[in-house]
Amino acid sequence: MNHRVTPARPHHKLTEDGRRMREVLTYARRGSRFTPQQQAAWDAHHEDWVIPDEAVDQEGFSFDARFGRGPDERDGLIVEIGSGVGEATAALAAARPSYDVLAFEVWRPGVAATLARLRDAGAENVRMCGVDAVWSMEHLIAPGSISELWTFFPDPWHKARHHKRRLVNPAFARLVAERLAPGGTWRLATDWADYAEQMREVLDATPGLTGGVVDRWDERPVTKFERKGVAVGRTITDLAYHRADEGAGD
Repeated sequence: MNHRVTPARPHHKLTEDGRRMREVLTYARRGSRFTPQQQAAWDAHHEDWVIPDEAVDQEGFSFDARFGRGPDERDGLIVEIGSGVGEATAALAAARPSYDVLAFEVWRPGVAATLARLRDAGAENVRMCGVDAVWSMEHLIAPGSISELWTFFPDPWHKARHHKRRLVNPAFARLVAERLAPGGTWRLATDWADYAEQMREVLDATPGLTGGVVDRWDERPVTKFERKGVAVGRTITDLAYHRADEGAGD
């Protein structure tokens, strides 16, 4: 599926008369100023660990090539959407050196901070990507190829008029069900009760996925973001859903 020119990315789409098309995105781009420490990490590691946005537009682009090893040389592909400053990414990836970990994050200072954490953890099996994750999942990742998907604390878009921007919706859930390998797992966590309920309702209704609310995943580090949620009285909800094994019923 990667041997053709891919469709225009969300920020590049135009109307027939040449005006930029407004799309509903699941994220908002924030500031891009680096601290000195982030700049140093970026300068040292971005060429090896960050996929340039423009690279995905090239004919024949492949994530496998960016990792430097093919599907037969790894145990699987893990995708994280919204890696933030990499607290979970670095720790979880370092514990899984035989997996390729593709982390999507549009906030450039967060990417730079993640690079420092990857360096410190010795996690050289991670590649960072700032391109829209939903678009990338649809156009650049093959069906049945993801061992695990992590979406920890996605933006809750807590105002009702913004709920349409939430990542976990029926269309995306169907896409995930197609992209997960048989037996693959989608792990989620949120500190917003109404989003947790929406996640459960959407995923329970998605053909091919089974699961629900689970105990907190012990391997997931407690991040600064999570601690802030707990400090203001929000309950953390973990969920895990699995794609049925081949030959098994939905």
